[in-house]
Amino acid sequence: MIDCIVTTAGGVEEDFIKCLAPTYIGDFNLHGESLRTLGINRIGNLLVPNNNYCKFENWVMPIFDEMLQEQKEKNMVWTPSKLIARLGEKINNPESIYYWAAKNKIPVFSPALTDGSLGDMLYFHSFKNPGLILDIISDLRRLNTMAVKAQNSGVIILGGGVIKHHICNANLMRNGADFAVFLNTASEFDGSDSGARPDEAVSWGKIKKEATPVKIYAEASLIFPLLVGETFAREHHIKDPK
Repeated sequence: MIDCIVTTAGGVEEDFIKCLAPTYIGDFNLHGESLRTLGINRIGNLLVPNNNYCKFENWVMPIFDEMLQEQKEKNMVWTPSKLIARLGEKINNPESIYYWAAKNKIPVFSPALTDGSLGDMLYFHSFKNPGLILDIISDLRRLNTMAVKAQNSGVIILGGGVIKHHICNANLMRNGADFAVFLNTASEFDGSDSGARPDEAVSWGKIKKEATPVKIYAEASLIFPLLVGETFAREHHIKDPK
């Protein structure tokens, strides 16, 4: 049912970090200077201690070493999606989204994989054990070709930014997605891609002219489970009551 996932660097690394150490619920209004003094990083209303990223570094660096060795000895061409698959295998934790993606051979693309803690770790590794290369063009070819060869293409896009555009642009290669659901809180009046309505994507050929796309103005972590529960999951449980 799911052919691939496209996500941010944060969407990758925080999935693994939560398996290594807890993230805490805080408040949007907590004072940044006080948190900095305590060594706590705020992501919206979530709180991540600095030590979590230390644990992440200790976990991920040996994996980068293994990848570099394979690159040298086996001429392995690493891409962001292959790196994510390797990390999904290594985490070996069913609480991880990418554990299940790797287990089910679902590729996870992240065109801006260096834009976060993973990028920091790759930067550090480039000094500790230089030479690891990630081929972003191979991933671009892979994603765009998946869209081109799809009999039908449907997209569910949570949030916006580079991920939203990357998914839509892949569908430009096939003259548009057949089905599209956008779910975010952004408005179009600042000209951002995040806020752009589906009709703008139609004008580019990223969604088909005859499609009936929908944009839901809502918070994704609240609404997406409800959408899944009333559609894919509902049909699954009707077919397989167990």
